[in-house]
Amino acid sequence: MTKENISVFDIFKIGIGPSSSHTLGPWRAAERFINTVNSIGIDKVTAVRVLLYGSLAKTGKGHGTDVAVLLGLCGEDPVTFDVNQIGARIEHITDSKKLLLNKEKEIPFDTTTDMVFLMDESLPFHPNALTFLCSFSDGNEIAETYYSIGGGFVVKEGENKNTDDSFSLPYPIERAEDLVAAFKKTGLSISGVVMENEKAWRSEEETRRGVLKIWEVMRDCTFRGCHITGTLPGGLNVSRRAAALNSKLTEGKKYNSYDDWINVIRSGGHSFKYTLDWVSCFALAVNEENASFSRVVTAPTNGAAGVVPAVLQYFIAFCDGYTEDKIINFLLTASEIGSIFKKGATLSAAMGGCQAEIGVSSSMAAAALTEALGGTPGQALMAAEIAMEHHLGLTCDPVGGLVQVPCIERNTMGAIKAITACQLALQSNPDKARISLDAVVNTMWETAVDMNHKYKETAEGGLATQLPISLSEC
Repeated sequence: MTKENISVFDIFKIGIGPSSSHTLGPWRAAERFINTVNSIGIDKVTAVRVLLYGSLAKTGKGHGTDVAVLLGLCGEDPVTFDVNQIGARIEHITDSKKLLLNKEKEIPFDTTTDMVFLMDESLPFHPNALTFLCSFSDGNEIAETYYSIGGGFVVKEGENKNTDDSFSLPYPIERAEDLVAAFKKTGLSISGVVMENEKAWRSEEETRRGVLKIWEVMRDCTFRGCHITGTLPGGLNVSRRAAALNSKLTEGKKYNSYDDWINVIRSGGHSFKYTLDWVSCFALAVNEENASFSRVVTAPTNGAAGVVPAVLQYFIAFCDGYTEDKIINFLLTASEIGSIFKKGATLSAAMGGCQAEIGVSSSMAAAALTEALGGTPGQALMAAEIAMEHHLGLTCDPVGGLVQVPCIERNTMGAIKAITACQLALQSNPDKARISLDAVVNTMWETAVDMNHKYKETAEGGLATQLPISLSEC
């Protein structure tokens, strides 16, 4: 197991859909490559080629990997780039066959020959691999390979991934048992332990501001997604459903802001069917936005971006959770569970199937909701275990290589399972649990290793083979 210091802002990253490993990761890899080029001399660059391997090649078109790489090479930032300009920018690059490298050096770039999809080649370290080749006017040539290992995390070939020994957290957490030891020692909640660790990076006030920014992007994405109709891009002709469901549930009641909307939602009552419909609506909204190349938050991935926001919206709308402190603590707790899975298993569907995405997000949301509703740390960890236990073996089989079918609906399932896991844990004694969170993390990883490769984000198995549509059609 790799020792890592992982912050809440490593698990929750602001970016652009539809995939953290296939879009955000390659985008960040391109940015890192540009840093290398700058150190040599960007003015001397004459040519750049990009090689995409394995899963990045097989589902890269549907996931926008080529788009992300091009924008990264152009020096754009996924946190701030205007998503409404993506289409026009890529069209310009394609038509002109030129690329403005890092906004300063124009080079020839033919997207049909300089972006190479190596469908039948995979590198041994990780299925999500890409290599940048660069030529300079002085005859120098360089090549750098990067691996997008899930959740927007990127590793450069040959770099040391281990934690810097000069930096240490007050409560280093590698496994759930370490977290148990921390709150037994301190009496703190899970979110309290996380906040103490975050202070090693920055002040508490800075962390609070940053987490609230994460929440604002989640909030805006959910609200926006509940009010946009139409068909999702990519060729599957999937209709958006969140807006129609929102309209049906709000029954024509007027509102002009997010806060007004929440009040309208609350006015409808707390029946099981009504609540269930809203949780589904929240999750659908986020992932329809994600599929539309909109701005989302990895939670812990883009493909699973709707689960944590949906459960958090449930907490806000139906459980009196609309305060800054409660929202911050919710997200801190969720991030620690994601961190434990990142360290002990994987957040990459290309490595572990969808259990690594929807399963982990459901586990994160379950723990966060449990603590938020007054559960003990032990009950929160129990909820996390329950949620993942019932996602074990979940395959990743995106139809047409797109993050739409079955990905969008799976977010609704993950959110509902999270709430159910929370309720079970709140009514249980965690001391009597037979399976620990660490045991289920280990099991998830063993299952990932055993899983057939075609069920790991290749679009070569499962539901992806049941519709008469090819990657080229999308």
